[in-house]
Amino acid sequence: METKRSSFSGRIGFVLAAAGSAVGLGNIWRFPYLAAQYGGGIFLLVYILLSVTFGFSLMVAEIAIGRKTQKSPIDAFRALDKRFSFVGWLATIVPIIILPYYSVIGGWVTKYFVGFITGSAGDMANPNFGGTDVSYFGDYISSTESFFDLAEPMLWFFLFIGLTAVVVLLGVNKGVEKVSKFMMPALVVLIVFIVIYVLCTMDGALDGVVYYIKPDFSKFSVKTVVAAMGQLFYSMSLAMGIMITFGSYTKKDVSIEKSTKQIELFDTGIAFLAGLMIIPAVYAFSNGDEAALASKGPGLMFEALPRVFESMPLGWLIGAIFFIMVFFAALTSARSLMETIVAVFMDKLKLGRKTSCFLVLGISLVLGACSSLGYSAWGMVKILGLQFLDFFDFISNSFIMPIVALCTAIFVGFFLKPKTLVEEVELNGKFKFRVLFETVIKFVAPVCLVIILVSSVAGALGINLGFLNFLIV
Repeated sequence: METKRSSFSGRIGFVLAAAGSAVGLGNIWRFPYLAAQYGGGIFLLVYILLSVTFGFSLMVAEIAIGRKTQKSPIDAFRALDKRFSFVGWLATIVPIIILPYYSVIGGWVTKYFVGFITGSAGDMANPNFGGTDVSYFGDYISSTESFFDLAEPMLWFFLFIGLTAVVVLLGVNKGVEKVSKFMMPALVVLIVFIVIYVLCTMDGALDGVVYYIKPDFSKFSVKTVVAAMGQLFYSMSLAMGIMITFGSYTKKDVSIEKSTKQIELFDTGIAFLAGLMIIPAVYAFSNGDEAALASKGPGLMFEALPRVFESMPLGWLIGAIFFIMVFFAALTSARSLMETIVAVFMDKLKLGRKTSCFLVLGISLVLGACSSLGYSAWGMVKILGLQFLDFFDFISNSFIMPIVALCTAIFVGFFLKPKTLVEEVELNGKFKFRVLFETVIKFVAPVCLVIILVSSVAGALGINLGFLNFLIV
């Protein structure tokens, strides 16, 4: 006898859960440092254009596939066309790769929250920690001076991934919706507060706003498009099976079109605010040095915000509240990644939720240990010149996910036919953006994704991308 599939309670539950998946470290940690690296305003413009066209169309397609089939990614593609079941397998590989290193970063966030409430805020704000030219964050992730220095990031990673497993074990309604409904409003309010403080109190922050929101077309390149597209996948939980899984939990009376717009609004809005919170602050700290801003990389949030909190009255408390909110944002995204893998294991291996969850946890602990030690004890071990975490990020976001998205677009556009998914969307009324959806899926998405793939492979091999810039311009 087939067990009844879990489901969200309704549209609000689905939107908040899906937005909780989309809104996470991709928005608050990854988006600001990519915007800083790729020209500020021009990156923001490209990202928004991709979000309302490509992102909207692919998200509608994935949710509709999930709801139509009521299955996890592998079985969903198999049910629609057996020839494309491999797309479901590829989509399933993505969260298996991302969850471990994502949880390592979640461990960093957890460490910073605890640090703020235990009196380490001053150290975290020090750009020359211990009298060296290494920041607190740099020392924390790379120090090899003692066994504890090596083990501490691993312990925080273990704690974070363990809590994620607990949330997933609670099930869809009890775990996913309750965490999402609590986290989203509080996080938005806190980010807005920090944005206002930065812009009103820090000299030079307004110049940073101009850098962040005014497009400088001289900084446009194919790398900008590649970075924005990769961020789109990462931030909106696309091409990794999550939205198909969530779609399979969605009731037939939920409007897919309206829900997608609301999820995108949450996602893009919080990403924009995160950039507005971090980039002007770093711009002010660096005295308008754009090169210094762009060089911060993944440590941007962990190095910049403690300095902002240090300048605030009761900054330790505000910092603690901020990092606990970021922790919840990371947790909701991590549980979405784990839920997707668990759903596949349950469907394909016929395992129970508990067994599947522990199996995923074991795999994640092994892969996550590589990412955690990749900046310290195993720092000399590199793949394609990248440390473990950076390699996992590259292979998932810049290679496998574009392939999944390309295959999905080709499948929907030329084999399944857009009409099939349009009919699923129109169970709740007329599909207002049907023309946009069909045009992007059939023509725009395949061209963009081929460029992304060519660029990613060329970049990994050290091939000059100038000819792609010429094609785009």
